[in-house]
Amino acid sequence: MFQKYRTNFFQGEIEVMHIRATQLHKSLPQLGLFLAAAAVLLPAQTITTFEIPGSGSKAAQGTIATNLNNGNTIVGAYIDSSGVSHGFLRANGVNTTFDAPGAGTGNTQGTGALAINTGGVAIGRYQDSAGVIHGFIRATNGTITEFDAPGAGTKKGQGTNPRGINLGGTIAGDYVDGGGVHHGFVRNATTGKITTFNAKGAGTGSGLGTFADPLFPASSIINTAGTIVGYYADAGGVLHGFVRAANGTITEFDAPGAGTTARNGTIASSINASGEIAGRFGDSGRVVHGFIRATNGTITVFDAPGASTGSGNGTYALSINTGGVVVGTYGDNSGNTHGFLRAADGTITAFDAPGGGTGGSGQGTGAFTVNAAGDIVGAVLDPSGVAHGFIRRP
Repeated sequence: MFQKYRTNFFQGEIEVMHIRATQLHKSLPQLGLFLAAAAVLLPAQTITTFEIPGSGSKAAQGTIATNLNNGNTIVGAYIDSSGVSHGFLRANGVNTTFDAPGAGTGNTQGTGALAINTGGVAIGRYQDSAGVIHGFIRATNGTITEFDAPGAGTKKGQGTNPRGINLGGTIAGDYVDGGGVHHGFVRNATTGKITTFNAKGAGTGSGLGTFADPLFPASSIINTAGTIVGYYADAGGVLHGFVRAANGTITEFDAPGAGTTARNGTIASSINASGEIAGRFGDSGRVVHGFIRATNGTITVFDAPGASTGSGNGTYALSINTGGVVVGTYGDNSGNTHGFLRAADGTITAFDAPGGGTGGSGQGTGAFTVNAAGDIVGAVLDPSGVAHGFIRRP
Protein backbone atom coordinates (compact mmCIF):
# COMPACT_ATOMS: atom_id res chain seq x y z
CA MET A 1 0.00 0.00 0.00
CA PHE A 2 1.23 3.48 -0.87
CA GLN A 3 0.56 4.89 2.57
CA LYS A 4 -0.94 3.54 5.75
CA TYR A 5 -2.10 5.50 8.78
CA ARG A 6 -0.75 4.14 12.02
CA THR A 7 -3.34 3.01 14.51
CA ASN A 8 -2.12 5.50 17.11
CA PHE A 9 -0.65 8.70 15.72
CA PHE A 10 1.24 9.76 18.80
CA GLN A 11 2.75 6.42 19.66
CA GLY A 12 3.51 6.05 15.98
CA GLU A 13 5.38 9.36 15.91
CA ILE A 14 7.69 8.18 18.65
CA GLU A 15 8.24 4.96 16.78
CA VAL A 16 9.00 6.89 13.60
CA MET A 17 11.60 8.94 15.49
CA HIS A 18 13.22 5.63 16.39
CA ILE A 19 13.44 4.45 12.83
CA ARG A 20 16.51 5.23 10.81
CA ALA A 21 15.67 7.68 8.10
CA THR A 22 15.92 5.09 5.35
CA GLN A 23 13.26 3.08 7.10
CA LEU A 24 11.23 6.21 7.84
CA HIS A 25 10.96 6.82 4.14
CA LYS A 26 9.33 3.45 3.70
CA SER A 27 6.88 4.20 6.51
CA LEU A 28 5.86 7.69 5.36
CA PRO A 29 6.52 9.18 1.93
CA GLN A 30 8.07 12.56 2.77
CA LEU A 31 10.51 13.81 0.54
CA GLY A 32 15.11 18.36 -2.77
CA LEU A 33 18.41 20.00 -3.55
CA PHE A 34 20.86 21.88 -1.56
CA LEU A 35 21.60 25.36 -0.31
CA ALA A 36 24.85 25.97 1.48
CA ALA A 37 24.58 27.82 4.79
CA ALA A 38 26.54 28.10 7.98
CA ALA A 39 25.15 26.14 10.92
CA VAL A 40 25.37 27.35 14.49
CA LEU A 41 24.80 24.95 17.39
CA LEU A 42 22.54 26.58 19.95
CA PRO A 43 23.39 26.29 23.67
CA ALA A 44 21.12 23.75 25.34
CA GLN A 45 20.22 26.07 28.25
CA THR A 46 17.78 27.98 26.03
CA ILE A 47 15.62 24.86 25.80
CA THR A 48 13.26 23.63 28.52
CA THR A 49 12.10 20.02 28.51
CA PHE A 50 9.04 18.77 30.33
CA GLU A 51 6.92 15.68 31.00
CA ILE A 52 3.19 15.55 31.59
CA PRO A 53 2.38 13.64 34.82
CA GLY A 54 1.18 10.17 33.91
CA SER A 55 3.50 9.82 30.92
CA GLY A 56 4.94 6.35 30.47
CA SER A 57 8.66 5.77 30.89
CA LYS A 58 9.27 3.03 28.32
CA ALA A 59 10.17 3.22 24.64
CA ALA A 60 7.37 4.66 22.46
CA GLN A 61 5.82 6.33 25.52
CA GLY A 62 6.20 9.80 27.00
CA THR A 63 5.27 13.38 26.09
CA ILE A 64 5.04 14.95 22.63
CA ALA A 65 4.54 18.70 22.21
CA THR A 66 2.97 19.18 18.79
CA ASN A 67 1.99 22.82 18.57
CA LEU A 68 1.91 26.20 20.33
CA ASN A 69 0.09 29.45 19.71
CA ASN A 70 1.31 33.03 19.89
CA GLY A 71 0.41 33.11 23.59
CA ASN A 72 2.81 30.18 24.18
CA THR A 73 0.10 27.72 25.13
CA ILE A 74 1.41 24.30 24.11
CA VAL A 75 -0.70 21.33 23.06
CA GLY A 76 0.15 17.72 22.38
CA ALA A 77 -0.28 14.25 23.77
CA TYR A 78 1.24 12.00 26.35
CA ILE A 79 1.31 8.22 26.16
CA ASP A 80 0.86 6.41 29.45
CA SER A 81 2.37 3.16 30.65
CA SER A 82 -0.46 1.21 29.01
CA GLY A 83 0.15 2.76 25.60
CA VAL A 84 -2.96 4.97 25.73
CA SER A 85 -2.74 8.55 24.42
CA HIS A 86 -4.20 11.56 26.25
CA GLY A 87 -4.39 15.19 25.19
CA PHE A 88 -2.83 18.09 27.07
CA LEU A 89 -2.52 21.86 27.15
CA ARG A 90 0.38 23.54 28.92
CA ALA A 91 0.23 27.26 29.75
CA ASN A 92 2.77 29.02 31.97
CA GLY A 93 3.98 25.64 33.21
CA VAL A 94 0.50 24.51 34.26
CA ASN A 95 -0.72 21.30 32.62
CA THR A 96 -4.32 20.49 31.75
CA THR A 97 -5.01 16.96 30.51
CA PHE A 98 -8.14 15.70 28.79
CA ASP A 99 -9.69 12.85 26.82
CA ALA A 100 -12.34 13.00 24.11
CA PRO A 101 -15.57 11.39 25.41
CA GLY A 102 -15.55 8.67 22.76
CA ALA A 103 -11.86 7.82 22.98
CA GLY A 104 -10.84 4.20 23.41
CA THR A 105 -8.84 3.15 26.43
CA GLY A 106 -6.87 0.27 24.96
CA ASN A 107 -3.25 0.13 23.88
CA THR A 108 -2.64 2.38 20.81
CA GLN A 109 -5.99 4.14 21.34
CA GLY A 110 -6.82 7.48 22.93
CA THR A 111 -6.73 11.24 22.39
CA GLY A 112 -4.17 13.71 21.08
CA ALA A 113 -4.23 17.48 20.49
CA LEU A 114 -2.64 18.56 17.22
CA ALA A 115 -3.05 22.33 16.97
CA ILE A 116 -4.22 25.42 18.84
CA ASN A 117 -5.08 28.87 17.55
CA THR A 118 -4.31 32.22 19.15
CA GLY A 119 -7.77 32.27 20.73
CA GLY A 120 -6.96 29.09 22.64
CA VAL A 121 -9.22 26.71 20.72
CA ALA A 122 -7.52 23.35 20.26
CA ILE A 123 -8.19 20.57 17.79
CA GLY A 124 -7.08 17.00 17.50
CA ARG A 125 -8.16 13.47 16.90
CA TYR A 126 -9.05 10.42 18.89
CA GLN A 127 -9.32 6.74 18.19
CA ASP A 128 -12.33 4.89 19.51
CA SER A 129 -12.46 1.35 20.87
CA ALA A 130 -12.92 -0.04 17.35
CA GLY A 131 -9.87 1.80 16.01
CA VAL A 132 -11.86 4.39 14.02
CA ILE A 133 -10.45 7.94 14.00
CA HIS A 134 -12.58 11.02 14.76
CA GLY A 135 -11.89 14.73 15.00
CA PHE A 136 -12.55 16.99 17.96
CA ILE A 137 -12.56 20.65 18.94
CA ARG A 138 -11.78 21.72 22.50
CA ALA A 139 -13.18 25.14 23.42
CA THR A 140 -11.44 27.42 25.90
CA ASN A 141 -13.91 26.36 28.61
CA GLY A 142 -12.92 22.73 28.12
CA THR A 143 -16.01 21.66 26.18
CA ILE A 144 -15.14 19.04 23.56
CA THR A 145 -17.10 18.74 20.31
CA GLU A 146 -16.53 15.64 18.23
CA PHE A 147 -17.01 15.54 14.47
CA ASP A 148 -16.57 13.38 11.37
CA ALA A 149 -16.15 14.41 7.77
CA PRO A 150 -19.00 13.20 5.53
CA GLY A 151 -17.90 10.05 3.76
CA ALA A 152 -15.28 9.14 6.38
CA GLY A 153 -14.74 5.41 6.72
CA THR A 154 -15.82 3.45 9.76
CA LYS A 155 -13.21 0.70 9.79
CA LYS A 156 -10.05 0.52 11.87
CA GLY A 157 -7.53 3.14 10.74
CA GLN A 158 -10.13 5.05 8.73
CA GLY A 159 -11.87 8.26 9.71
CA THR A 160 -11.29 11.98 10.17
CA ASN A 161 -7.93 13.68 10.75
CA PRO A 162 -8.05 17.41 11.62
CA ARG A 163 -4.62 18.95 11.03
CA GLY A 164 -4.86 22.71 11.51
CA ILE A 165 -7.04 25.57 12.81
CA ASN A 166 -6.73 29.26 11.99
CA LEU A 167 -7.49 32.33 14.08
CA GLY A 168 -11.12 32.39 12.94
CA GLY A 169 -11.63 28.77 13.95
CA THR A 170 -11.74 27.26 10.45
CA ILE A 171 -10.34 23.72 10.55
CA ALA A 172 -8.57 21.86 7.76
CA GLY A 173 -7.47 18.27 7.48
CA ASP A 174 -8.08 15.05 5.61
CA TYR A 175 -10.15 11.91 5.99
CA VAL A 176 -9.95 8.31 4.85
CA ASP A 177 -13.07 6.86 3.23
CA GLY A 178 -14.35 3.29 3.36
CA GLY A 179 -12.18 2.32 0.39
CA GLY A 180 -8.99 3.66 1.93
CA VAL A 181 -8.86 6.76 -0.30
CA HIS A 182 -7.81 10.09 1.25
CA HIS A 183 -9.65 13.38 0.75
CA GLY A 184 -9.19 16.91 2.05
CA PHE A 185 -11.75 18.82 4.09
CA VAL A 186 -12.38 22.25 5.56
CA ARG A 187 -14.82 22.87 8.44
CA ASN A 188 -16.59 26.22 8.73
CA ALA A 189 -16.12 27.79 12.17
CA THR A 190 -19.59 29.35 12.33
CA THR A 191 -21.86 26.71 10.84
CA GLY A 192 -19.80 23.57 11.37
CA LYS A 193 -20.40 22.66 7.72
CA ILE A 194 -17.66 20.45 6.29
CA THR A 195 -16.63 20.89 2.67
CA THR A 196 -14.61 18.08 1.15
CA PHE A 197 -12.18 18.45 -1.75
CA ASN A 198 -9.71 16.59 -3.92
CA ALA A 199 -6.72 17.80 -5.87
CA LYS A 200 -7.36 17.43 -9.61
CA GLY A 201 -4.60 14.88 -10.18
CA ALA A 202 -5.23 12.81 -7.03
CA GLY A 203 -5.41 9.05 -7.42
CA THR A 204 -8.57 7.21 -6.49
CA GLY A 205 -7.15 3.92 -5.26
CA SER A 206 -6.62 2.76 -1.70
CA GLY A 207 -3.80 4.69 -0.03
CA LEU A 208 -3.93 7.43 -2.67
CA GLY A 209 -5.75 10.75 -2.78
CA THR A 210 -5.47 14.17 -1.14
CA PHE A 211 -3.58 14.59 2.12
CA ALA A 212 -2.56 17.02 4.82
CA ASP A 213 0.99 16.36 6.01
CA PRO A 214 0.79 13.30 8.32
CA LEU A 215 4.36 13.17 9.57
CA PHE A 216 4.17 15.69 12.39
CA PRO A 217 0.81 17.41 11.94
CA ALA A 218 1.64 20.31 14.14
CA SER A 219 2.38 23.05 11.67
CA SER A 220 -0.16 25.52 10.32
CA ILE A 221 -1.68 23.98 7.19
CA ILE A 222 -4.29 26.75 7.08
CA ASN A 223 -3.63 30.48 7.42
CA THR A 224 -5.81 33.41 8.46
CA ALA A 225 -7.11 33.84 4.90
CA GLY A 226 -8.29 30.24 4.85
CA THR A 227 -5.65 29.08 2.38
CA ILE A 228 -4.76 25.40 2.86
CA VAL A 229 -1.67 23.45 1.87
CA GLY A 230 -1.00 19.75 1.54
CA TYR A 231 -0.14 17.17 -1.05
CA TYR A 232 -1.73 14.49 -3.19
CA ALA A 233 -0.68 11.10 -4.47
CA ASP A 234 -1.46 10.54 -8.13
CA ALA A 235 -2.51 7.26 -9.74
CA GLY A 236 1.12 6.15 -9.82
CA GLY A 237 1.74 7.04 -6.17
CA VAL A 238 3.88 10.10 -7.00
CA LEU A 239 3.51 12.99 -4.54
CA HIS A 240 2.73 16.59 -5.55
CA GLY A 241 2.17 19.69 -3.44
CA PHE A 242 -0.95 21.83 -3.57
CA VAL A 243 -2.29 25.11 -2.24
CA ARG A 244 -6.06 25.62 -1.98
CA ALA A 245 -7.44 29.16 -1.83
CA ALA A 246 -10.46 29.95 0.37
CA ASN A 247 -12.65 30.06 -2.75
CA GLY A 248 -11.75 26.44 -3.50
CA THR A 249 -9.24 27.04 -6.29
CA ILE A 250 -6.42 24.48 -6.07
CA THR A 251 -2.95 25.10 -7.49
CA GLU A 252 -0.69 22.07 -7.78
CA PHE A 253 3.10 22.28 -7.82
CA ASP A 254 6.32 20.29 -7.65
CA ALA A 255 9.64 21.32 -6.14
CA PRO A 256 12.49 21.47 -8.67
CA GLY A 257 14.41 18.19 -8.61
CA ALA A 258 11.56 16.23 -7.04
CA GLY A 259 11.48 12.52 -7.80
CA THR A 260 8.86 11.06 -10.07
CA THR A 261 8.56 7.52 -8.74
CA ALA A 262 5.98 6.08 -6.35
CA ARG A 263 6.23 7.20 -2.70
CA ASN A 264 8.41 10.09 -3.74
CA GLY A 265 7.84 13.75 -4.63
CA THR A 266 6.70 16.99 -3.01
CA ILE A 267 4.89 17.66 0.30
CA ALA A 268 3.67 21.11 1.39
CA SER A 269 3.61 21.21 5.19
CA SER A 270 2.91 24.74 6.39
CA ILE A 271 1.71 28.16 5.21
CA ASN A 272 2.07 31.52 6.93
CA ALA A 273 -0.18 34.58 6.87
CA SER A 274 1.47 36.05 3.78
CA GLY A 275 1.15 32.81 1.84
CA GLU A 276 4.72 31.54 2.00
CA ILE A 277 4.85 27.74 2.12
CA ALA A 278 7.38 25.40 3.71
CA GLY A 279 7.74 21.74 2.90
CA ARG A 280 10.03 19.01 1.67
CA PHE A 281 10.61 16.71 -1.28
CA GLY A 282 12.60 13.67 -2.22
CA ASP A 283 14.93 13.72 -5.20
CA SER A 284 15.50 10.87 -7.66
CA GLY A 285 17.72 9.19 -5.06
CA ARG A 286 15.03 9.67 -2.39
CA VAL A 287 17.16 12.11 -0.40
CA VAL A 288 14.91 14.56 1.47
CA HIS A 289 15.36 18.33 1.11
CA GLY A 290 13.52 21.34 2.51
CA PHE A 291 11.94 24.09 0.43
CA ILE A 292 10.21 27.45 0.73
CA ARG A 293 7.66 28.51 -1.88
CA ALA A 294 7.22 32.28 -2.19
CA THR A 295 3.86 33.87 -2.90
CA ASN A 296 4.85 34.29 -6.57
CA GLY A 297 5.49 30.56 -6.86
CA THR A 298 9.29 30.72 -6.74
CA ILE A 299 10.72 27.75 -4.84
CA THR A 300 13.98 27.89 -2.86
CA VAL A 301 15.51 24.56 -1.88
CA PHE A 302 17.79 24.07 1.13
CA ASP A 303 19.51 21.46 3.25
CA ALA A 304 20.53 21.68 6.89
CA PRO A 305 24.33 21.44 7.14
CA GLY A 306 25.14 18.01 8.51
CA ALA A 307 22.05 16.40 7.05
CA SER A 308 22.57 12.91 5.70
CA THR A 309 22.39 12.33 1.98
CA GLY A 310 21.22 8.74 2.35
CA SER A 311 18.00 7.50 0.83
CA GLY A 312 15.00 8.59 2.90
CA ASN A 313 17.13 10.79 5.11
CA GLY A 314 17.84 14.51 4.99
CA THR A 315 16.08 17.77 5.83
CA TYR A 316 12.42 17.91 6.89
CA ALA A 317 11.01 21.46 6.85
CA LEU A 318 7.82 21.37 8.90
CA SER A 319 6.67 24.85 9.94
CA ILE A 320 6.98 28.49 8.80
CA ASN A 321 6.00 31.55 10.83
CA THR A 322 4.88 35.06 9.88
CA GLY A 323 8.50 36.27 9.69
CA GLY A 324 9.49 33.56 7.23
CA VAL A 325 11.40 31.50 9.82
CA VAL A 326 11.29 27.79 9.00
CA VAL A 327 11.83 25.02 11.54
CA GLY A 328 12.15 21.29 11.19
CA THR A 329 14.32 18.28 11.76
CA TYR A 330 17.23 16.65 9.99
CA GLY A 331 18.86 13.26 10.31
CA ASP A 332 22.63 12.85 10.36
CA ASN A 333 24.80 10.02 9.04
CA SER A 334 24.72 8.30 12.45
CA GLY A 335 20.94 8.00 12.49
CA ASN A 336 20.44 10.76 15.08
CA THR A 337 17.97 13.63 14.67
CA HIS A 338 18.50 17.34 15.29
CA GLY A 339 16.30 20.42 15.22
CA PHE A 340 16.98 23.38 12.98
CA LEU A 341 15.65 26.83 12.24
CA ARG A 342 16.21 28.70 9.00
CA ALA A 343 16.07 32.48 9.28
CA ALA A 344 14.51 34.56 6.52
CA ASP A 345 18.01 35.43 5.27
CA GLY A 346 18.82 31.72 4.79
CA THR A 347 21.03 31.25 7.85
CA ILE A 348 20.45 27.84 9.40
CA THR A 349 20.86 27.24 13.13
CA ALA A 350 21.01 23.66 14.41
CA PHE A 351 20.04 22.75 17.97
CA ASP A 352 19.61 19.78 20.27
CA ALA A 353 17.37 19.56 23.30
CA PRO A 354 19.05 18.33 26.49
CA GLY A 355 18.66 14.65 27.25
CA GLY A 356 18.46 13.49 23.66
CA GLY A 357 19.98 10.14 22.81
CA THR A 358 22.90 9.78 20.44
CA GLY A 359 22.65 6.08 19.76
CA GLY A 360 21.08 6.40 16.32
CA SER A 361 17.74 4.90 15.30
CA GLY A 362 16.15 8.34 15.33
CA GLN A 363 17.19 9.38 18.84
CA GLY A 364 17.57 13.11 19.39
CA THR A 365 15.52 16.24 18.74
CA GLY A 366 12.43 16.73 16.60
CA ALA A 367 11.39 20.37 16.11
CA PHE A 368 7.78 20.60 14.94
CA THR A 369 6.28 24.09 15.17
CA VAL A 370 7.40 27.73 15.42
CA ASN A 371 5.15 30.63 16.45
CA ALA A 372 5.32 34.31 15.51
CA ALA A 373 7.80 35.09 18.31
CA GLY A 374 10.16 32.32 17.20
CA ASP A 375 9.36 29.93 20.05
CA ILE A 376 9.69 26.30 18.97
CA VAL A 377 8.14 23.13 20.37
CA GLY A 378 8.77 19.47 19.69
CA ALA A 379 9.90 16.25 21.25
CA VAL A 380 13.24 14.75 22.20
CA LEU A 381 13.90 11.03 22.28
CA ASP A 382 16.20 9.95 25.08
CA PRO A 383 18.60 6.95 24.95
CA SER A 384 15.77 4.65 26.07
CA GLY A 385 13.43 5.85 23.33
CA VAL A 386 11.16 7.78 25.71
CA ALA A 387 9.76 11.08 24.38
CA HIS A 388 9.95 14.35 26.30
CA GLY A 389 8.34 17.63 25.27
CA PHE A 390 10.41 20.78 24.87
CA ILE A 391 10.10 24.47 24.17
CA ARG A 392 12.97 26.52 22.75
CA ARG A 393 12.84 30.26 23.24
CA PRO A 394 14.96 32.62 21.09
